[in-house]
Amino acid sequence: MLVVAVPKGRVLGALATLLGKAGIDAAPLLAEGRALVREAGGLRFLLVKPDDVPTYVEYGAADLGVCGRDVLEERDADLYRPLDLGIGRCRLVVAAPRDAAAVAVPRVATKYPRTAARHFARRGVQAEIVLVQGSVELAPVTGLADVIVDLVETGSTLVENGLVERETVADVTSVLVANRASYKLRHDDVRRLIDTVRRANP
Repeated sequence: MLVVAVPKGRVLGALATLLGKAGIDAAPLLAEGRALVREAGGLRFLLVKPDDVPTYVEYGAADLGVCGRDVLEERDADLYRPLDLGIGRCRLVVAAPRDAAAVAVPRVATKYPRTAARHFARRGVQAEIVLVQGSVELAPVTGLADVIVDLVETGSTLVENGLVERETVADVTSVLVANRASYKLRHDDVRRLIDTVRRANP
């Protein structure tokens, strides 16, 4: 039985729908309860925090995983990325208070310190990166930071906190990732699942 690490949260519903289109009964993924290991459609699913998916797959606790590109880029995980699932679509952006002037050396609050540092370095901007794990939009409001780098889907949270998008760092979707050893040693099983999902999501 293949083991698949999947993210708890907003992407899980879209993933269950996609698996259903592929003929995999994913109803157990959405069932009420606190069980973090669930079996569905001949697969064993591990329900984990989105940031932990690459770890479970890279270290072999799961053969496959579903992970956002934002997390993959931040973690630099050593994984195969055979299929973009096209779900969980959003953007990683730089945002700032609406009337704020540009700062030569901006202080940047973000949950993505490595990605943010690379982005500003590519633009030739020296930035001070501040790691913030939650409510990133609060940082400019309180003076903790000049700008933020964060995920947005509709942008409504930014607007409600007086922020506007300044630039897009990356477009983000969820990707099916594979453990390198599993991809070789269980190639037929892994490829069969990948091809099944790909046909359901052309």
